[in-house]
Amino acid sequence: MTYQDVISSVDQRMSRTTADLIELVAIPSVSADSFDQSTLVESAQWVAQRTQALGLDTQVVQLETASGKKGRPAILATRPAEPGKPTVVLYAHHDVQPVGDLELWDTDPFVATERDGRLYGRGTGDDKAGVVAHLAAIEAARPGVGITLFIEGEEEVGSPTFVDFLQAYREELNGDVIVVADSNNWKVGTPSLTTSLRGVTQLSVTVSVLDHALHSGMYGGPVLDSVTLAARLISTLHDERGNVAVKGLLSKDETDVDYPEADFRRDAGLLDGVELAGEGSITSRMWTKPAIAVTAMDVTPVKLTSNTISPSTTFVLSMRVTPGQDSGEAANMLIEHLQANAPFGAHVECVINERGPAFAAGEPTEISTMMEWALEQAWGTPSVEIGVGGSIPFIADLAEAFPTAQILVTGIEDPDTRAHSANESLHLADWRNAIVAEALLLTRLGE
Repeated sequence: MTYQDVISSVDQRMSRTTADLIELVAIPSVSADSFDQSTLVESAQWVAQRTQALGLDTQVVQLETASGKKGRPAILATRPAEPGKPTVVLYAHHDVQPVGDLELWDTDPFVATERDGRLYGRGTGDDKAGVVAHLAAIEAARPGVGITLFIEGEEEVGSPTFVDFLQAYREELNGDVIVVADSNNWKVGTPSLTTSLRGVTQLSVTVSVLDHALHSGMYGGPVLDSVTLAARLISTLHDERGNVAVKGLLSKDETDVDYPEADFRRDAGLLDGVELAGEGSITSRMWTKPAIAVTAMDVTPVKLTSNTISPSTTFVLSMRVTPGQDSGEAANMLIEHLQANAPFGAHVECVINERGPAFAAGEPTEISTMMEWALEQAWGTPSVEIGVGGSIPFIADLAEAFPTAQILVTGIEDPDTRAHSANESLHLADWRNAIVAEALLLTRLGE
């Protein structure tokens, strides 16, 4: 079987492969606690049936940890390597985010709809496309390498049993190469390898000023409401140029990829006249500098407004941490800043909800060069090494658990995918290329 035979095999099956993705998207496998968890069992069984058809030894696992925490269903499917050949671990996840406000969707989120070369629906990009890409690549590649297919079912809720799973199935997951199909490509038509990811920490911050609510007319003036005080506190997180102003946070300006401002403004949907925040290259601001966003706030809804001074307000901060800095250390620096800058002596209480480590791939290796070759063969253009401003904490967990494995983080999504948002979509031509690249990698590793 030649490399061209591998490519032809992918192309001959693309109609069926796309139909498989449409079928998997139709299963509303939202992993958030408030949703029907039986859908995750259904989607796991769907994947298991496909892996069994490929001849892989398959099990659906719902791990229970020593503390009694029960994981969501994951699929572990294996095929032994031929003598002298490496084993490749292929990772993706079959759970998805909630769809949010249905009125914001142009089509039913669980009825995948093709339009203008893209497939729209929840999970088309993140990450059911990754699941089906692995299946299609395994089928098209020349056999030889060992395969461990690990399809997680709880990535969208923070992978709470991931580390326990790695320990429980360490022997099966201890591969020579780990391919994670859950990242971005630089743009449509340009393939990418993700070589760095920012860490993440999330805080709930409560600003309190009173032990009960007050009439805003009778007491307003000497007493500021908690929302105003929270706003003043939030305003201290950035300087006048929009740079993060928390002391001690690591910040780097060392990316090589240029992102023209006009392209960024278009991709982000930035309104006319809105200035960009921060200094340095746009890619460094996205990938290697810290970022802080307010992602939620408990305030009185406009429809329920009253003439009241609110006694306390809670908001959530999501901070992205530069690769090379510990997320726990960064969280403590943020807490120290918030408490030191409490306005008018307001009480500030902080609770860490989430911490996830950053990831940096290090110097190029023979295998990463091989992956770049496969990407160029599939797309017809050289790949780009990128960072990603978002966080995939389990990748650092994989690196810690399997320090000798080569981790390759490949792109399924693109700037128009809108993962986690309404009208999530997948660029079908690039998805085909991603399958071809992975099939070529598996074939070449097995030579």
